[in-house]
Amino acid sequence: MAKKLDAVREQLMKENKQFKRLYHKHQDYEQRLEKLSRRLYLNEKERLKEKNLKKQKLLLKDEMEKMLKEYQEKLASST
Repeated sequence: MAKKLDAVREQLMKENKQFKRLYHKHQDYEQRLEKLSRRLYLNEKERLKEKNLKKQKLLLKDEMEKMLKEYQEKLASST
């Protein structure tokens, strides 16, 4: 099932510019969070930044999941 989902994701990235943009933004947030997580101590500003990045990353993930589901439904109804 994961391979099928990966294939659908790859196809959607080729066909949908918005999905591709969301995916790259999600990856950017992931990298920024990874960079913050390597620090031994986060000050208040950094903790707030981390919290906001996590929220934004989750919103992007939800939007991408919605787009994936709609795309899969579209594929299923066309066959």
